[in-house]
Amino acid sequence: MDQKDIQRLLEDVRAGKRSVAKAFEQLRHMPYEDLGFAKIDHHRVLRQGFAEVIYAKGKTPQQVVAIARRILRPQAKQNVLITRADAGIFRAIRRLNRAAEFHPLSGTITIRRNREIVGKGTILVVAAGTSDIPVAEEAAVTAEIMGNKVGSVYDVGVAGLHRLLDHREKIAAARIIVCVAGMEGALPSVVGGLVSVPVIAVPTSVGYGASFGGVAALLAMLNSCASNVCVVNIDNGFGAGYVAASINRL
Repeated sequence: MDQKDIQRLLEDVRAGKRSVAKAFEQLRHMPYEDLGFAKIDHHRVLRQGFAEVIYAKGKTPQQVVAIARRILRPQAKQNVLITRADAGIFRAIRRLNRAAEFHPLSGTITIRRNREIVGKGTILVVAAGTSDIPVAEEAAVTAEIMGNKVGSVYDVGVAGLHRLLDHREKIAAARIIVCVAGMEGALPSVVGGLVSVPVIAVPTSVGYGASFGGVAALLAMLNSCASNVCVVNIDNGFGAGYVAASINRL
């Protein structure tokens, strides 16, 4: 239930279209609902503009379904995002809601109930290599389900810089760029030097031994000489997409 829903509910009570008891029933789980194994933050959509996201890894299908069922209350109209899910989780969610869509490359599940675009411009997701695409897709799905126009440019790493420059118009037109790279993590610095907008760098765990599971890329991005680059955690496509969506609403 977002701000518009609460305002509409209160107006209905004032107009006599809805009883106080029914309004109370809809509001009684604010700000959170305790399921024992999880406390669902129904108030988050009011504070942050998007409902609580379900992180599926480590949860049973039954737990994920129970949380999703409460977020999908009839009076709530927000979109639902589940990250780090697998086909088994999706089958369980699909039985709960036939509108659920599985994005296997990113391991995300979305349930779309609202198609409103709230972002002011395009978020562009740029990936250095094909092996970085799963993390890039997590960022793209996250930003898109949060109400943004999202574009992508993949396999344009610095080992063949001409591939990136072929997309310079698209890069220049973006309002925020999410830049995903493993190995030595050089791509965000290059992209940052081409644009005047925020570049959210995502280090991935792609690489050989001395990449230390993404630590080398993380440190390189933290030391970027491009001043418009900021960095999220290793393989955290979700975090990058969420921050990009937050900026794009401003």
